[in-house]
Amino acid sequence: MIGPEMLDTSREQSPASTEEPRGCLFALSQPPLMIFLAVIGLLLLMASVHDLFLL
Repeated sequence: MIGPEMLDTSREQSPASTEEPRGCLFALSQPPLMIFLAVIGLLLLMASVHDLFLL
C-alpha cells in the first residue's frame, strides 16, 4: 500500500532557482565520467595501434 507520505506532491521548498542551470561542461567535469571516457579512449587507442602496427 502507498502511505500518505508518498502521495504528497506539494512543493514546500522551491528548488534552487537562484543558481544558474548546470550544463554539459559541468557534467564533463565530473571525475567518474572523465575516468570512463579515458578508459574508452584508451581502448580505442589500443585498438587503432594494434590495427596499424600489428596487422
